[in-house]
Amino acid sequence: MSENTLAPEATTVPVRERARVALSTARRRTLALTDCLPDAELTAQHSPLMSPLVWDMAHIGNQEEIWLIRRAGGRPALRPQLDALYDAFRHPRADRTALPLLAPDEARRYLADVRDQALDVLAAIPHPGDGFLFGMVAQHEQQHDETMLATHQLRRGPAVLDAPTPPPAPGDPLPPEVLVPGGPFTMGTDTDPWALDNERPAHTVDVPAFWLDTTPVTNAAYQDFIADGGYEDPRWWQPEGWLHRKRCGHTAPAFWRRDGRTWLRRRFGRTEPLPPAEPVVHVSWYEADAYARWADRRLPTEAEWEKAARHDPASGRSLRHPWGDAPPGPGHANLGQHHLQPAPAGSYPDGAAPCGARQLLGDVWEWTATDFAGYPGFTAHPYREYSEVFFGDLYKVLRGGSFATDAVACRATFRNWDFPVRRQIFAGFRTCRGAEPA
Repeated sequence: MSENTLAPEATTVPVRERARVALSTARRRTLALTDCLPDAELTAQHSPLMSPLVWDMAHIGNQEEIWLIRRAGGRPALRPQLDALYDAFRHPRADRTALPLLAPDEARRYLADVRDQALDVLAAIPHPGDGFLFGMVAQHEQQHDETMLATHQLRRGPAVLDAPTPPPAPGDPLPPEVLVPGGPFTMGTDTDPWALDNERPAHTVDVPAFWLDTTPVTNAAYQDFIADGGYEDPRWWQPEGWLHRKRCGHTAPAFWRRDGRTWLRRRFGRTEPLPPAEPVVHVSWYEADAYARWADRRLPTEAEWEKAARHDPASGRSLRHPWGDAPPGPGHANLGQHHLQPAPAGSYPDGAAPCGARQLLGDVWEWTATDFAGYPGFTAHPYREYSEVFFGDLYKVLRGGSFATDAVACRATFRNWDFPVRRQIFAGFRTCRGAEPA
């Protein structure tokens, strides 16, 4: 049993071109998310959970300077005095408005100056190898773009972003759950050239058979939990989750409100009726876990999620994506901010996993039951602060990406993590149950 030998993007697209396209795609998105707002909104802090958008802009440039100009290119620093100012570990998000940040126009010039030199480095390197540092920087920028999109969701004010509505689901009959057969599979990767350190190394995990929701839990299903008193019954909640719910007064997912008998939601500056068929989004791990308990089910472990997403029983291989090794296309998944909301449950049949589950990539990040930790044999690369400093029981793993996640930072091995109280992220979930022995 083995994973795919090399990701197809690495075999069909020259490294320099793949890196250039990834960097350019990320930069277009960064500018689209910031050029749409006046300077006052870029420098404001829209939530203590988030940085001012102008901090994200210059931080993106600073990381690109450190890793591509200095590390990959061996060139002198452009603005070394910015390193401490834009060090994410030195300054909590809530404190960053008080820092002497670059003004928006200066941040844009810095981004442009760094990018010009980074592309020179890319063109000049005699042997770029697998281009990992360029891929890491492109993924880093896209991750901050998703964070900036979450800031857009938190900001108050008129809508400034727009995107087409996802296409309707095909409407073919789907079972509520699919069986994932038991047995070993290869988790993680050794061969995907742009996989990050926490995705490595590949290792064998034996997962007992289980039943998994065919699609993520929908708004309509989650409303049933609310209507049945799910937020008022401590039986369903972890003790610390129950205390947090009471302290914060949560009675529904973030951005929901009731207008008479109708549920409404706020989405990027617009208030609209809640679409019942969409996957629920903006729920914390505690809310997801409580729903699963109420439904007499549970959240899948990280290993269960990955096996469902990429193990092909017919070949014994672990695929790069649920549908196979081909890169995502528009018929496979809702990725890359092409839409500003999840697609209806049951969408993207061409993106189904071998087990039959749909929408395992894109639409909503999916909470798992697993604490964030390194795999057996984990080695930090290229620096400890990317993953290792977050290992432990404070963070829960999320899988699968969301409508806000770019394809360069989304694959069936990709791991995200956050505190179990977080609700501003584009997170939903699906549930599972063990399979009874035959």
